[in-house]
Amino acid sequence: MKKTNALWMVLTLVFPLVFNTLFFALGGTERPDFVWISYGFIHFAYAMLLVTPLLIHSDKSSAVFGFVLYSTTVVYFAITFIVGVGSMLIPLFGPKTMWTVHLLLAGIYAIMLVAHMIANSKTAEAQQARQEQIDYIKQAATELKIILAKIRDKEALRKVERAYDALYSSPVKSYPELERMERDILAQIDAIGNAAAAGNPQQVAKLAEALTDTVNERNMRLKNHH
Repeated sequence: MKKTNALWMVLTLVFPLVFNTLFFALGGTERPDFVWISYGFIHFAYAMLLVTPLLIHSDKSSAVFGFVLYSTTVVYFAITFIVGVGSMLIPLFGPKTMWTVHLLLAGIYAIMLVAHMIANSKTAEAQQARQEQIDYIKQAATELKIILAKIRDKEALRKVERAYDALYSSPVKSYPELERMERDILAQIDAIGNAAAAGNPQQVAKLAEALTDTVNERNMRLKNHH
C-alpha cells in the first residue's frame, strides 16, 4: 500500500517537474504577464486532475460518474494546456484577452463539474434509498423465516408461510407515506415471534393473518401510487 502511494506520488510529480523545467530552461523568469496567466491556469487545471478523484462518491455508480467527472477534467486540462502553451509560443493576445479566455474556460468547466456532481449526488441518494428499501424487505423476510423454523402447529405454520410468501414477493420500492405501515409490519413480525416463543399457535395464526392483510394492503397502495 505504501509502495503504491509512493509510486502514485512520483507519477503526479512528473508533469509539473517536466513542464516547469522546460518552461524556465527555455525562457527564464522574465516573462510577459499573459504568459504567467497561462502558466497559472495550466497548473490549476492540473491540480484539478489530482483533486477530481476525491469528488467521486464511493458507491455503485462511482465507476460511471467517476469516468464522467474525470473525463470532464481531462478535457478542461487538455484545452487549457493547448491554449496556454499556444499563447506562449505564438503571442497574439495580451493579458486581458488571456484572462478572459482562461476565466471562460474555467467557468464552463466549473459549471459542468458541479452539474455532474449534483447528478452524482442525486443518483447516490436514490441508490441509498433503494438499498434501504431492499434491506427492509430482506430484514422482514429473514425475521419471519427464522420464526417459521420454530412453529410446529400445522395451521399456524400454513398462515405464517402465507404471510412470508406475501412479504417475500413484495416490491422493494416504496414511498414516504408507507413508512408507518412498514414499521407496523416489522412490529407484527416481532409479535408473531413472541407468540411463537410463548407456544401460542392460535395467537400466531391470528397475527399471521393480520400480517398478510397488512402486507397486501401495503403492496396495493404501492401499486396504486403514482
